[in-house]
Amino acid sequence: MVTPVTPYGQEKGSKKQQIAQMFNAIATKYDFFNHFFTLGIDIYWRKVAIQHLQPFQPKNILDVATGTGDFAIAAVALKPERIIGVDISEGMLSISRKKIQKANLQNVIEVQYADSENLPFAENTFDAITVGFGVRNFENLELGLSELFRVLKKNGVLVILEPSFPTRFPWKQLFQLYFQKILPFIASLFSPDKFAYQYLPNSVAAFPSGKDFLAICKKIGFINEQWKPLTLGTCALYLLQK
Repeated sequence: MVTPVTPYGQEKGSKKQQIAQMFNAIATKYDFFNHFFTLGIDIYWRKVAIQHLQPFQPKNILDVATGTGDFAIAAVALKPERIIGVDISEGMLSISRKKIQKANLQNVIEVQYADSENLPFAENTFDAITVGFGVRNFENLELGLSELFRVLKKNGVLVILEPSFPTRFPWKQLFQLYFQKILPFIASLFSPDKFAYQYLPNSVAAFPSGKDFLAICKKIGFINEQWKPLTLGTCALYLLQK
């Protein structure tokens, strides 16, 4: 059994507990760091993901690991009837609620505490599910994916964004230097949790990306698996159907 990558070490509790603790600690700084370290390209990645959902015209959308709500808010462009965002970090949910209220989107978006591996929804509930930079934080990857499959309607679509490492020279070497050395160092100077941005590159390196991830999704039961590298391979977009 592969030992899961955790923010604070195996002796500090389960991965799920540590992920919630980490995001609670950095919630107020999360948006700033996310946009700063990606140079704002994370906004573009979400737009691309939403464009891939457009042909399906989903009416009921679930945003898993919704965090501060950026993916859920971006999904409003699809003109759905409702969007539900779930997360295990109350700190992040608090930020998302404020952003939703500020944008006057309370009638479309609702966020709530929920565990991605034990979702409080019936089978075949959602037309589409989005997950932005959260799947690698699942404590049990296959269990989490199975829950997404369970609550997704037949022919429903799942879109996932995850950071990834480029594979071509010199972007691979440059990105590894930035992601594994420079980013954690800068974040350690300003982040309220110095472990959070050490966990980030470690979790990305341990994640079964690309074709390996698609193989796991196919095992769960997903079909029409697609994988699209974005921005020189620094982000991966996965599109899957039930």
